[in-house]
Amino acid sequence: MKARNRLLTAMLLSTLVAACSDLGLETDSTYNDKAHEALYKNGSLASDKGGMDLLGGDTETKDKDQWGLGVNGFLWRASLDTVSFMPIQSADPFGGVIITDWYSPPDNPNERLKLNVFIRDRELRADGIKVSVFRQIKGDDGNWKDAPVAVTTSSQLENAVLTKARQIRLAQKDFH
Repeated sequence: MKARNRLLTAMLLSTLVAACSDLGLETDSTYNDKAHEALYKNGSLASDKGGMDLLGGDTETKDKDQWGLGVNGFLWRASLDTVSFMPIQSADPFGGVIITDWYSPPDNPNERLKLNVFIRDRELRADGIKVSVFRQIKGDDGNWKDAPVAVTTSSQLENAVLTKARQIRLAQKDFH
């Protein structure tokens, strides 16, 4: 069993090394701007060009109905920053979904909130994000019961994410 695991690990590592050799990077210490540009032509996960494309191709010209995966990196980072006070149940950067666990504010332990954040576009746009808010109140019997959420809560959170995304984008442009 151990020998098979070692063989599997060795095969995986050799495949990984072989795949990395095709990146076009120089082996000496000289920095090559063209190799760097080619490697990062689609931007990074935090770029406004659309993030990652796992299946190859140019994300700027690729049809949105094709197999490219990824979301706008600025919206992704801003969403995580905005909901960082809540425990994260799951986060999928390729599908653009963040689901928080239930959170009770310290000043009101008989109320709890849960958020679902959906990043719906590769572009930094106002309609590129959707936030769903769920609220529960603890009843006298100790059980949690669904409660209404203020109509403006979702849009306020969406606006907070958009504002933070714009700030991150401007800070990144100033950095470069």
